[in-house]
Amino acid sequence: MTTARRANPMFGPNAFKLGVFRMNAEGGLAITRKEGRWPAVWADIAEASRVADRAGLEFNLPLARWKGYGGTHDNAARSYETLTQAAALAAITEHACIFCTVHVALVHPVFAAKAVSTIDHVSGGRAGLNIVCGWNRDEFDMFGVPLPEHGARYEQGLEWFEVFGRLVRGDRFDHAGAHYRLQDAYSDPPTVQQPGPVIMSAGGSPAGRAFAAHAADFLFAVVRDADHAAAVVEEIAADATTRGRFAGICAITHVVCRETEAEAQDFYDDYALRQADDEAVDRWTGAKAATSQSAPADVMAARQRVAGGHGSFPLVGTPEQVAEGLIALHGAGVSGASLSFFDFRKELPFFIERVLPLLERAGLREPFRPG
Repeated sequence: MTTARRANPMFGPNAFKLGVFRMNAEGGLAITRKEGRWPAVWADIAEASRVADRAGLEFNLPLARWKGYGGTHDNAARSYETLTQAAALAAITEHACIFCTVHVALVHPVFAAKAVSTIDHVSGGRAGLNIVCGWNRDEFDMFGVPLPEHGARYEQGLEWFEVFGRLVRGDRFDHAGAHYRLQDAYSDPPTVQQPGPVIMSAGGSPAGRAFAAHAADFLFAVVRDADHAAAVVEEIAADATTRGRFAGICAITHVVCRETEAEAQDFYDDYALRQADDEAVDRWTGAKAATSQSAPADVMAARQRVAGGHGSFPLVGTPEQVAEGLIALHGAGVSGASLSFFDFRKELPFFIERVLPLLERAGLREPFRPG
């Protein structure tokens, strides 16, 4: 049985989509030494995922990580593999799009097609795929796979996407390309969603954005502020209009929401300044600078922003201030935002209780009524 992709919550009625990001990795987006940071324990991930699902958040997106960044706690070294996790989350949720994140050079498209189709059937047509072409040389070395030059990564990504797309549609074919040579390739069953699952891609460089315009429904992006977000939206729209595929930009954010601005700022300063894991921050920014172009240079130089959320957009303050930040992103043309917290289980319920109603009053979202 197949269904149109529009049934996926990523194409649902809310003007501004929301989801949780990076719950599968220790620390979440925070690069910190502070006690109580997100431990990435399965029971906590499962419970926070259920909380987000019951609140009507549209997606659950993991990080694909194979090695940590060192520092006091070897940041992000502990993480769950995303295809396996997606199948598990698909079975315990009912609403959200369950994404998996796949490195093109490390996961063969034939395997990915079979795995993603499995997740799509388990979830009843709610699977999503975040395609990443990679940047971390240490991880490629771990697999014994050479890290291609920047542009070549996306050339391989386009061929990977072509093969994957044909497989999940149910085609049976031979393929002879620059990166893949396949004989009598097929994947049965095809995905429930047709012509395939919702696709997300992260890329800040011209090559990365061109890849997203060709292959993705959503670009997962680091934005400096609302003005920068508007410029990115305009740039992407100009390229995507010729391809007829691209749907919107999803901004990456990290959230510290408290009753008072002073309380929120003090907590943010504590974990992302006073107790930032400086060694891990330096290693991550150094590795990104060497092989990636996914974030503006000035964002990468803002140490609190990097320690607080890997350079993502900070939403720090009262519920009203956090809502204002999200409303500003929406006003810039952004389609949605990922949310990361220092501790998802403790902080996500407060966000749901206090911020979501403000977004509903602003017309960005509708009250969620489980089907």
